[in-house]
Formats: sequence, structure tokens, C-alpha cells
Amino acid sequence: MSSSAPLFETIEPDEPEYEQRTSASGTINPPPPTQSGGPRPTQMASSPEDAESVNLREGIAGILRQSAHPLVLSFLYFFRIAAITVYILCGFFISNYVLSSVIVVVLLAMDFWNCRNVAGRRLVGLRYWNQVDDDGESYWVFESRDPSRPANPIDSKMFWIAVYTFPLLWLALLIVSLLKFNLSFVPIVVLALVFNVTNAVGFTYADRDAKQKWANNLASSGWNMGMGGLGGQILTGVVKNSVGRVFG
Repeated sequence: MSSSAPLFETIEPDEPEYEQRTSASGTINPPPPTQSGGPRPTQMASSPEDAESVNLREGIAGILRQSAHPLVLSFLYFFRIAAITVYILCGFFISNYVLSSVIVVVLLAMDFWNCRNVAGRRLVGLRYWNQVDDDGESYWVFESRDPSRPANPIDSKMFWIAVYTFPLLWLALLIVSLLKFNLSFVPIVVLALVFNVTNAVGFTYADRDAKQKWANNLASSGWNMGMGGLGGQILTGVVKNSVGRVFG
């Protein structure tokens, strides 16, 4: 499985928001008022700790307010939840098997395309695709955003939750269908698993590839800053081995 060099220019960073001001005592001052006298909009989370506190205190509304791309995040969960909901409830409200199957398949296809081409690029700065060379061999191509411009913590956390949670839900539905001998819907669940697992594997390798390139760039920068010779080799080896053990 090989990868090409990331095209940093094609994945844009999150738009910067105003920064929190911290007093000398360590307390966070309230945001300055706008010209109209009203409070400034809610600030986006700047760290994983802020994202965790928002999730616990404010729920879905707080998550969307703190997200850098709330519309993209909403559509990511909408397509995934809608596909599962229609699959579970179609037997109660839609008697036509073909119609219900088409609706679920369309939602799955829209979710697959949206997650791979829109949500991954906007929320975590990652994108992947499979490419075929002139010799007929296929290989993965990964694209990542510049690591100096990290993603919004809430966007990143909610994206990875969606990527890893929904394949498990579809797997549970597959087990239920097999136990109930409801084999007519098994092909739909298998298709859902293929779509969801493909995105999970693709983005996992894209994230690993981005971190590996970050480690290589860090080692190269250390070399260029005068740490050549034995010191540069030691730094390069330590960084690459550490990233390989953690993400490899």
C-alpha cells in the first residue's frame, strides 16, 4: 500500500476565530462585546479538553456552536443516522421492499460520498482515493492538510466517532438479521458495512500517512537546522520509530 506526497494546498485550514484572553491569574476573561453591545459568538474549542467539556455541558447545540464547520458535521451524522433509521423502520411504514431498499442504498451512497470527499476534507483535513497506474496496478493515494494548521478539536472528535461507531452499529444489525433469519435485508447491511468499513480503513491509513509525513518533516527540519551527522541520524531514527510504534 503506497501513498503519494500530500497536496497541502488543496485542503484549506479552518477559518481562524477570535482568541480567548487570559488574565494574569489564569482566569478566562469574557469575550469582548460587539459594536451593537451584544456578546460575541460562542468561541470554538481550542483543545481536546475544551471539546470534552462542551460535549458534557451543552450537548448537540454546544457541539454545533463550537464546531468550525457545523453544516458539514450535521450532514455527516444526518446521512448516517437516516440510513439506519430508514432500515430499521421501513418494515413498519413501507410495505414495498424494493422502495425501502432503494431509499437505504441511496442514503448509504450519499453518506459514503459525503464522508470521503467533503466531511473528511473539511473536518479533519484528510482525503483518500484509489488510483490505477499505467501498469494496471491500483494503490491508495492520501492527501492531508498542513499539520501546522490542526483541525478543530470538536470536528475531529465527532468525525472519528462517526467513522468508527457506525460500522459497529451495522455489524450489530447484520447479526440481528442473521439470528432472526431475515435474509432479505442482509445484502443491504453488507453493502452498508462495505461503505462504512472502507471509509474507516481509508481515513485511518490517511491519518497514519499524515502523521508519518509530519514525523519525516520534523526530522528533516532538525537536520536542516544544523543537526546533521550522527545527531541528525539519531533524531530521524527516534522520530520515525516512535511514530511507527504508535501508529504503525
